[in-house]
Amino acid sequence: MSAEPTVLAPALPSPPAISLAWRLLRNPVAVASAGVLLVMTLIGLFAPFLGTIDPTAINPAIRNRPPGFERTIRAEDGSATAFRYRMGTDSLGRDVYSRVLYGARVSLAIAVSVAALALAVGLLLGLLAGYIRPLDGPIMRLMDGLMAIPGILLAIAVVSLFRAGLPAVIAAIVVPEIPRVVRLVRSIVLSVREEPYVEAAIMAGTRLPLLMARHILPNTVAPLIVQGTFIAASAILVEAVLSFLGIGIPPEIPSWGNIMAEGRSLFRVYPHTILYPGIFLGLTVLAVNMLGDGLRDTLDPKMAGR
Repeated sequence: MSAEPTVLAPALPSPPAISLAWRLLRNPVAVASAGVLLVMTLIGLFAPFLGTIDPTAINPAIRNRPPGFERTIRAEDGSATAFRYRMGTDSLGRDVYSRVLYGARVSLAIAVSVAALALAVGLLLGLLAGYIRPLDGPIMRLMDGLMAIPGILLAIAVVSLFRAGLPAVIAAIVVPEIPRVVRLVRSIVLSVREEPYVEAAIMAGTRLPLLMARHILPNTVAPLIVQGTFIAASAILVEAVLSFLGIGIPPEIPSWGNIMAEGRSLFRVYPHTILYPGIFLGLTVLAVNMLGDGLRDTLDPKMAGR
C-alpha cells in the first residue's frame, strides 16, 4: 500500500494583537510617551517612598522658602534628621515636592475615571442612536444641546449642583465629553450596519445583542482607544482650570491644579509654587496626546501603511 501524502497545515497568520503591539513599539514617539506616563503613574503610586512628608502639613514658620531649603525635623522619638525641601514650600509652609508627587495620584485618577466613564456612556448611547432609528433623533438632539454649551461652562454648572469633591469634578468633566463619543460611535455604526456581513447576520436571524457584540462593537474599539487618550488629556487640563477657579478639588487634597491655583497670587515673587506642578502637568498632557497620535497611526490602516 502506498503511503498517504502528507498534508501540510496552512500557516496561521500572526495574531492581530501581536502585530499591533510590534507596530506600536516601532513608533519612538508612542514608546517615549508611554514611558513618561509609566513614570508619572509610578510616582503617584510610590509617592510615600520617594522622600516625601505629609503634603497637608502646615508650618507658617517656613512658608515660601526657595527650592533646596534644608531644615532639621525632629521625630516623635526625639531623633533629628535633616530634610531638604527640593521644590521649596508654599505660602502655608507645605512641601511643594510632596504635594506635586501626591498630586499625580489625583490628576491621573481623574484622567482615567473620566475617560472610562465617558467612553462607556458614549458607547452605549452611540450604539443605540446608530442602530435603533427611533432613538436616533432624541439622543442626538440631546447631544447637540450639550455640545451647544461651552464645555467649561457646563462643567462649572455641574459642579455648582453638587458638593465640592472628587466625584463632583469627575461628573462635571464627563458630561461635556459624552457627546463627542456618541457622535463618533454613531458615525461608525451607521457605516458598519450597511456592510454585507452585517446584513447577512440579520438575515440569518442573529439577535440584536449578539449582532452588536460580534459584528458592530469590534469596529469601534480602535477609534475609542484613540479618543480615550484625548479625553484623558482634556480631563487633566479641565481639572486644573476648575481648581484654578476655586471650584475644583478641595484645597486639602493636593492636585496639580489647586497647587498652581494657591501659588498664583505670589507667582512673580515665588515662581516655584507654580513652575514645578506646571512642568508635571504639561509633560503628562503632552505624553497623553502624543500617545494618542501614536495609537492613531498604529490602529489606522491608512496611517500604518505610510
